[in-house]
Amino acid sequence: MSGCEWVVDAHGCEAAALASLDKLGRLFASLQTGLGLHPVRETLWHQFPAGIQGSPGGITGLSLLAESHLTCHTFPEHGSLCLNLFCCRYRPDWDFETYLKAEFGAARVRVRRLERPYQGEDEPQERALSQLRSADRVPLV
Repeated sequence: MSGCEWVVDAHGCEAAALASLDKLGRLFASLQTGLGLHPVRETLWHQFPAGIQGSPGGITGLSLLAESHLTCHTFPEHGSLCLNLFCCRYRPDWDFETYLKAEFGAARVRVRRLERPYQGEDEPQERALSQLRSADRVPLV
């Protein structure tokens, strides 16, 4: 098995954006188009009720992909959005940071990419993947 996984955390986001099914739907669509992903069913969304002090409810989303899965969890009361994208075959990087700052007002974005299987930095496959990634960036849609 090979592939890659992204774990993305965005902080300082606008609460209203984090409670917007439309914005999250556009994020998933942009990722699916930009990375050539293939949903096998419609995305499943759940919006939680508003908080005690009137803060909008967060949203959890799950898209089952032919390549694996895309999930998100938003926490408007904390201004944070968490994404996880797992692909069972190599994909070039996607500019999560620029998108999340522009569309959700994120102040900070942390993107971690995991290679599967992990082979260490000195392995030939890891060096080859690093060279491909640096030469093959995917633009935003």
